Amino acid sequence: MEFDLSPEQEDFRKVMQEFVDSEIRPYAAKWDSESVLPLHIVKKMGHMGLFGLIFPERYGGSGAGFATLCIAIEEIAKADSSVAITLSAGVGLGASPVFHFGSTEQKDTWLPRLCSGEILGAFGLTEPDGGSDAGSTMTKAIRLSDGEWSISGAKAYITNSGTEITKFITVTANTDEGVTAFLVPYGTPGLTIEPAYRKIGWHASDTHGVVLEDVRVPDSAILGTKGKGFAQFLATLDEGRIAIAALALGLIQGCRDESVGYAKTRNAFGGPIGRYQGVAFKCADMDVDVEVVRGLVYKAAWLRDMGRPFKREAAIAKLYSSEAAMRAAKNAVQIFGGAGYMDETPVARYFRDAKILEIGEGTSEVQRVVLARQLGLKS
Repeated sequence: MEFDLSPEQEDFRKVMQEFVDSEIRPYAAKWDSESVLPLHIVKKMGHMGLFGLIFPERYGGSGAGFATLCIAIEEIAKADSSVAITLSAGVGLGASPVFHFGSTEQKDTWLPRLCSGEILGAFGLTEPDGGSDAGSTMTKAIRLSDGEWSISGAKAYITNSGTEITKFITVTANTDEGVTAFLVPYGTPGLTIEPAYRKIGWHASDTHGVVLEDVRVPDSAILGTKGKGFAQFLATLDEGRIAIAALALGLIQGCRDESVGYAKTRNAFGGPIGRYQGVAFKCADMDVDVEVVRGLVYKAAWLRDMGRPFKREAAIAKLYSSEAAMRAAKNAVQIFGGAGYMDETPVARYFRDAKILEIGEGTSEVQRVVLARQLGLKS
């Protein structure tokens, strides 16, 4: 069995580490405290080709594969989950639906600009009254006599939905033929972006509600097949779950590294607190989870890149990694003691950022439903 990254991937990891250390880590706390998405960093990531890693060269991508994207997300998340989710959502939720289900015209229109990071796309599945129950879509699309569609409804908790470079949102809506996906350009009359949410964590990530009131779009706005929109979006989420697991992997490593450093330098009772099992064992447990999660993430990414089924492995990776991230963040704050409860410490930010990993891209409960069904059990 081969567990090594390719030489190209190892070189890419080093490039990402240098980028994070110089461009992200020194400023992450400031962006978090100001609740500002650093668009200049998004543009730099675009220039580096990060938004095009999994897409073909004809659209401006590099075709490097999903495992390479996971490396980028992991390295960024060691320092800043908000920037990491901006990349993850930009690729997995913004560009991927267009690539997998878009028409030739839609791909040619949007993908080159998405791959370059010039623009972002948003992904509208979740609704105010339908989170985990994503199948209960209330948004409706009605075919009008002139051949256009009128879409009305609301979407909630949409990442990358309010930036100045966000140019469209794909939304699911009920039609006579079933749930259908539509690509709605920003600026379309009736499309309103609500004020940014005030969140527990991911402060520097852009998140808004979206309202559609008699939004008119042509047939050419349909993304994929009529009546198959829900299935298309679920397929998109399978890839997204691997990316979230990669983000969790980076966060766990951040917690481990901060905790080990503090345990070696914080003195109490006559010496470094790392001498005591109550501290040392917490650090050891984080180190175990780093290795376990790394195996889960990159196995799922490898299966995806090989064109093999990966739904089960994506659910396992997402479930275990998100809960491990919450454990690591909790233990890191405990190791830091009172200092860990202060926003000035990175572990406080990791703690706030970790919780959403058990919710976004399918809650832990939803992952267990997926896995139970894979075992042939009804749930």
